[in-house]
Parts: sequence; C-alpha cells; structure tokens
Amino acid sequence: MSLLSLHDIHSFYGHIHALKGISVEVNEGEIVTLIGSNGAGKSTTLRTISGLLHPKQGTILLGGKDISQMKPHSIVLAGLGHVPEGRGIFPKLTVKENLEMGAFTLDDPEEIERRMEYGFEMFPRLKERINQYGGTLSGGEQQMLAIARGLMLNPRLLMLDEPSMGLSPVLVELIFDIIKALNEKGTTILLVEQNALMALSIAHRGYVLQNGKIVVSDTAASLKQNEMVQKAYLGID
Repeated sequence: MSLLSLHDIHSFYGHIHALKGISVEVNEGEIVTLIGSNGAGKSTTLRTISGLLHPKQGTILLGGKDISQMKPHSIVLAGLGHVPEGRGIFPKLTVKENLEMGAFTLDDPEEIERRMEYGFEMFPRLKERINQYGGTLSGGEQQMLAIARGLMLNPRLLMLDEPSMGLSPVLVELIFDIIKALNEKGTTILLVEQNALMALSIAHRGYVLQNGKIVVSDTAASLKQNEMVQKAYLGID
C-alpha cells in the first residue's frame, strides 16, 4: 500500500526549475532511496515533501491526504519526520532537551518518556550522554541524536538526508545498521544518500535523479546491476 505518493512534481528556487516532473512512490514498510550527484534534486525532493518548498505543479499524498500546500508543522502532525542534511540539532541544549524538542506536540510526559526510551534503545550511546550538550557530541553521536529526535513523534514516514555525511567508515556501517533495524521494527524510510552502494544495500527500491528528473527506478538489487548506475554512482567501470 502506498504511504507516500509524488505525482508530476515541479519545484522552483526562484526562476531555477529544480524538480522537473518527478513521480515517486514509497510503500508502507519499505526503505526507498534517492541517489544522484550533488545538485540532482535529492534534498529538494525532501524539502518539497516536508513543506519547506511548495511545488508549483503536481500532488503529494501522505497516507492518501494531499499535503502539497500544507505548512511544515501540519505535515509533521500528519506523520512525517524529516532528519535534514547537516543534522540540525540544537548545540546548546542537552541530549534530553533535544529529544524533548522533537516531541513538541505531545503533552503526555509518560508518552514522551516512553518514546525517549525507544530512542535510547536504538542509540544506547545517547543515554550515556543524556545531560551532555548537543554541540559537544561527536559527528556520529549528533547524527544519532538527529535520528532519535526525528522518531520522537512516531512518524509514519521518516526521511533521512545524507545520514552518513562526514562520518568514519565504522560509524557509517553503524548508522546504516540502525536504519535497517528501524525499518525492521516498522518505520517506513525515504533515504537520500551520497553513498549509493550503502543505500542500495539496505533499500528495497530506488530512484536515480539527474538534473531534477528521475532517469531510472527499479528494485535496489536491479539498480546495483544497472550499468549506468554502476559507472556513475558505484565506481564500477
């Protein structure tokens, strides 16, 4: 069943035509990845879905509800979590305070605590640093905090933008293991990732963007065997 559906989306930055009629489907329970070079339109796609940028044309459905022109906070309440590129944590707030900010619509302390504990279950390192300021965490820990904060509202769909950026190979492996575990626990994920090989290793399906257009879409396994994808994104000649 389709949880997220984009149909013929056109988005602009001023006069720049950033997305040129893209259509994307994310089904309940899937990991779907968007791959492409810098400037291809991957982050713009996520920003358009989350309401930070409204499409000039096309429709976006989340759980069958048209969110194309909704405000970002309303889209969050509709069930969308967005972990942006660069993490976007609050450096002068503690780990606990950052997580509480992620639960800004909840007024049930017990439910907030329960969801925080779920985040600590997925990221035990954060519990060890619960009173530490976000800005003093390592890059990997900040990424963990950003994802845990994104889970605080129990989103129907979690969008992750470049979660491995700037991390060591060991931490990249850890983050991707956690993303896979989150999906196995029931979280549907739309993943934007420069590391195409890692993304395709955990995704069910994928879309390749070039210059604001989708040029290939297929199962992740098939994309790994696609000659164009291998040459352009996997470093295989």
